[in-house]
Amino acid sequence: MRIAFTAPMKPLDDPVPSGDRTMGRLILRALETAGHEVSVASRFRAWRRDGGVDMQLALEAEARREAARIAREWRSDGTRPDAFLTYHLYHKAPDWIGPALAGAFDLPYVVIEASRAPKRRTGPWSHGFAAADAALARADRVAALHSADLGCLKEVVPADRLEICPPFLDEAPFRDAASSRSAATSPLRLLAVGMMRPGDKHASYRLLADALALLAGRPWQLTIAGDGPCRTEIAGWFDPARVTFTGALAEDDMPALYARHDVLVWPAIREAFGFVFLEAQASGLAVVGGDTFGVPEVVADGSSGLLSPEGDTTAFAANIRRLIDDPGLVARLAGGARANIAKRHSLASGAQRLDALMQAAGATYAARSGTLPS
Repeated sequence: MRIAFTAPMKPLDDPVPSGDRTMGRLILRALETAGHEVSVASRFRAWRRDGGVDMQLALEAEARREAARIAREWRSDGTRPDAFLTYHLYHKAPDWIGPALAGAFDLPYVVIEASRAPKRRTGPWSHGFAAADAALARADRVAALHSADLGCLKEVVPADRLEICPPFLDEAPFRDAASSRSAATSPLRLLAVGMMRPGDKHASYRLLADALALLAGRPWQLTIAGDGPCRTEIAGWFDPARVTFTGALAEDDMPALYARHDVLVWPAIREAFGFVFLEAQASGLAVVGGDTFGVPEVVADGSSGLLSPEGDTTAFAANIRRLIDDPGLVARLAGGARANIAKRHSLASGAQRLDALMQAAGATYAARSGTLPS
């Protein structure tokens, strides 16, 4: 199947690293692994930090011009695809391009990672909310990455077109880098990975610093990988004798970083699911995390990691303490982490699920349009 792709939240070549960018790139790779031909139809970015109807009307006009440009190209060079796929759709990043082209060229339309906040029906995001709803209603298949998003999506997407497609990664580089890692040591080697920006990341670092302050008398060392505008403030929260800051690292350097540690510690305040949890488990690290949104669906609590209520500093610290005091538990969780990735979150499993998703979308489109699937 030839698939046209767009990511209105963040283009795949955006220079700023993030889990969203990584997941988008992996979706393309998984589809290609499954035998599909995927091309980026547009790198138009609909996302804006601040709302406003006038701003969103201007974005819509720009998006429709982009859709018209793509349509002219497809007609002139005969590159009409078999389906259109949009990654990460919500009120701050609506998709006007995919539905327009799917309608003009009679294509199945698929959305992966959709979320919906009904409170945005009115107010400064109302136009984007309505546009996202229109795209979801038009879609032949919608895949959420975790079940926390399903409730609100069911209000606009028919149940037979809605499913969960768990996030995945290419586990091989992380597995290979960790193949010779030694058993957990004392002091326990902790790792945190996250951008240092205002908002939820800032709050996660604050909780982590407060939790480790409760464990000042225990044996641990922490490495923090990440950078951003809050770095100076965040660095001041941690004991410089026990914490090393690496700054932001290149993607290729991450497997070796994980391999030098025993436990990933990340509070995951308001985290959708946390791509770092997948990377850590693929590396055979035990995980201590916050029980937030989709995190419990990528970290098996008690089997591959220990989760605590979101925002609970005392409980988060208690889970780190358990691992410091019990090296055997660290080893058991490490084994469970590798098994969890192999069973549910490998590139192969992602490719299989996405192939089934696209085939189902084609069948849905054929059924409602009275055409034969391509």
